[in-house]
Amino acid sequence: MDRRHFLATSVAGLLAAPAVHAYEVPEHLLPQGVRLRSKHTVGQIIVSPSTHFLYLITAPRRAIRYGVGVGKAGLNYKGSAVIGRKVVWPSWKPTPSMIERNPSYARWADGMKGGPNNPLGARALYLYRNGIDTAYRIHGTTEPKSIGRSVSNGCVRMINEHVVDLYARVPLGTSVTIL
Repeated sequence: MDRRHFLATSVAGLLAAPAVHAYEVPEHLLPQGVRLRSKHTVGQIIVSPSTHFLYLITAPRRAIRYGVGVGKAGLNYKGSAVIGRKVVWPSWKPTPSMIERNPSYARWADGMKGGPNNPLGARALYLYRNGIDTAYRIHGTTEPKSIGRSVSNGCVRMINEHVVDLYARVPLGTSVTIL
């Protein structure tokens, strides 16, 4: 599909059902091959919250760049991690601090099953540090208009079709650096 016409649709669109709400992704947030000034390890993921981009390093000084949504000020994960778990249609359970910041999340304190209405979207890559789940994720979203903005509770959000693509490209153990 021509990337100019790439549509981020509701998760229902991934299931070949008609889109409930279509959203045309701004050109600069679409996946694209880019050249990098600095050298990184092939296969590594680099996230730049300040520019709202995630880079999957594909060759020396080359990457696929995806537009992302990131955490509100003070809520971003920073540092290195590895992908310790990958889940299709993940369930979601807000953390106690998320519920404290947004009491409406309390209705999901016991968790929400994965599916089209789940805020983690179609796929999730769980970030681990020293073998421990950080509670931060790279995941899809039910809010495609949040891509390119700093609005999440700290996770890295992607358009569902984009996270499905990334999920297929990276194995468990992939190194992730969030700047």
